[in-house]
Amino acid sequence: MEIKIVNHSDNPVPSYETMASAGMDLRANLIETATILPMQRALIPTGLFISLPVGFEAQVRPRSGLAIKHGVTVLNSPGTIDADYRGEIKVILINLSVEPFTIHHGDRIAQMIISQHEKAQWKQTDKLDETDRGSGGFGHTGK
Repeated sequence: MEIKIVNHSDNPVPSYETMASAGMDLRANLIETATILPMQRALIPTGLFISLPVGFEAQVRPRSGLAIKHGVTVLNSPGTIDADYRGEIKVILINLSVEPFTIHHGDRIAQMIISQHEKAQWKQTDKLDETDRGSGGFGHTGK
């Protein structure tokens, strides 16, 4: 699939790191380094603008290495970029560790996945079909 992209940064456009990768890394587009203090959040620009076809979304997700090594994650994960959005892609990061975390220009800060979706139409009813699970949720199947 081909997607139009405008890159206002000097970073490369997102790409798949391996043949089987689902996500493409997003990089910080910063004039100066940004430090996120413990329990603080920051909106980090990427310099990227995209035009998705209708029926697709881009999902912004955390990078596992940042999460496990530094306690830094994407706050609204997954963040959704709709097909009609034309603004800059920015990433909301939060530092859940006890140490400050510094982001430099070009750092890989999140990953983006392109996903197809369906439009739902609600059909109001008085009763739902029965299943084995029923209304069980929130850990009812155990650890």
